[in-house]
Amino acid sequence: MKTTARAAALVATAALGAVAGAATYAKIDDGSTTTVVRPAAASSATTSTAAVTTSDLSVNQIYRGARDGVVEIIVTSQQGVGGQSQAQGSGWVYDSDGHVITNQHVVDNASSIKIRFANGRSYSATLVGSDASTDLAVLKVAAPSALKPLTVGDSSQLEVGDGVVAIGSPFGLPETVTTGIVSALHREMTSPNNFTIANSIQTDAAINHGNSGGPLLNMHGQVIGVNSQIESDSGGNDGVGFAIPSGTVRNIASQILSTGTAKHAYLGVALGDSASPTGAQIAQVNADTPAAKAGLQAGDVVTAVGGKTVPSGDALRAAVEAHSPGDTLDLTIVRNGNTKHVTVKLATRPGA
Repeated sequence: MKTTARAAALVATAALGAVAGAATYAKIDDGSTTTVVRPAAASSATTSTAAVTTSDLSVNQIYRGARDGVVEIIVTSQQGVGGQSQAQGSGWVYDSDGHVITNQHVVDNASSIKIRFANGRSYSATLVGSDASTDLAVLKVAAPSALKPLTVGDSSQLEVGDGVVAIGSPFGLPETVTTGIVSALHREMTSPNNFTIANSIQTDAAINHGNSGGPLLNMHGQVIGVNSQIESDSGGNDGVGFAIPSGTVRNIASQILSTGTAKHAYLGVALGDSASPTGAQIAQVNADTPAAKAGLQAGDVVTAVGGKTVPSGDALRAAVEAHSPGDTLDLTIVRNGNTKHVTVKLATRPGA
């Protein structure tokens, strides 16, 4: 089994589940579980947005432009009676209000959080909110002179082969820069509460223990992902890392900054792909869910949502995720060769 080992005293912790696929993948910061990956409004303060850039920057230019906005996160947690443990990860400044983005698994169960900036100064931080379903968290730090928000790019514009740069604190070594390419797109990771993180970015940029929560930047110096997991037999970098796309980051950060939490729409099915007819095949309907209440059955193939073709299970998951709890969907399904329409009212994802 491919897992990562807990390293010394400064290692962030995580928990991931598994989905069907061909290879086993492990979290950046803890080998206690594994996952399998298969193809497949913001703050009122100033938030950097993607600027139009006509030419690529050098790795050094990207580093110099981003280094002051990348931070090391040190978390203290209670361990047993009177005991404490420390964990370490990475993060980056999201806006001029002092909001910092990192992984949920980095700050999970934290009793105190400190943020160390590139100038060596450390500040206490508070947790604004976190979302285990996407493994993202938003922190707040009062350090006005140290805040250098990074520019957030558009992950949907990425193409396989595009250059990328990762900056973080692997093994507690701050301001470490690695570079590589987008190795693949539309991968799936499993989140700490066992839901799918869709459209994840695969990269061969070196990512190791402590890189969790740090930015993955494109060659214009814009954040297009948050580093979260690696594939590894040894527990170190084997050249296959995964990042949460910036489109997901914007959505979740906006919700957390508005309400302190993030909500996800929930259908309540296990999905696969169907070749004939083409669509999303329902492998299982969970009890007492919107799918069960609407009469969906295992074996049904969903071919369209609201009249828009659904070519795969991934496409149906994305369609559900694009809606809010309480929204109503019109599903076109094929059951035993017959086509019918089913109306489903989405609920809130458990644990979200």
